Amino acid sequence: MGIVILVLLLALILGGAGFAMHILWWIALAVLVIWLLGFALRSTGAGGGRGRWYRW
Repeated sequence: MGIVILVLLLALILGGAGFAMHILWWIALAVLVIWLLGFALRSTGAGGGRGRWYRW
């Protein structure tokens, strides 16, 4: 009985980790797309330097 509970607990932990990693991959992909769009859409600044699409 203890082994069954241990296997179920291990499956639950690994399943949760797999779901979390799947979500993190989608978030990383969205950040990459936004970052690439920022390079594509940036405009030149008034000072002659490179313009930035973000404020910080």
